[in-house]
Amino acid sequence: MQVKDIMSTSVKTVTPDTPLIEVVSLMCLYRYSGLPVVDNDKLVGIISEKDILHDMLPNVDELMGSMAAIDFDALLNDYSKVIKLKVADLMTAGVVSVTPDMHILKAASVMAGKRFRRIPVADGGALAGMLSLGDVHKAIFHKNISSNLSAT
Repeated sequence: MQVKDIMSTSVKTVTPDTPLIEVVSLMCLYRYSGLPVVDNDKLVGIISEKDILHDMLPNVDELMGSMAAIDFDALLNDYSKVIKLKVADLMTAGVVSVTPDMHILKAASVMAGKRFRRIPVADGGALAGMLSLGDVHKAIFHKNISSNLSAT
């Protein structure tokens, strides 16, 4: 079974010039954890909640020091500065993707190795869809359930 057989093709995308306020609105309203970034129909990156929140969070060294010295309320207020940026300012470029003709278990292995729950599917650099671990699991479940039912 190939990725193209189970991937989602109705994918919401953003561009590098999209204001982050639009992205965070989509994330909060529709519970997207990340969105592919395209430019002239080419996949150029991913913008995730982790990318957006990363600069607001203290790093490990700061946490290992005196936690009392960290003004978490001030960090929380930094969000208003973050959402004034554009996607290009915070996105992860050089994104890892899989191809539509890849076997679903190979794609799932790539995802597991990178600790991704979802991954873009690109065909010649163009975004073709998205694949989630849930898509893979559902396909394996259906294949095995239908095989078991027809064997009885």
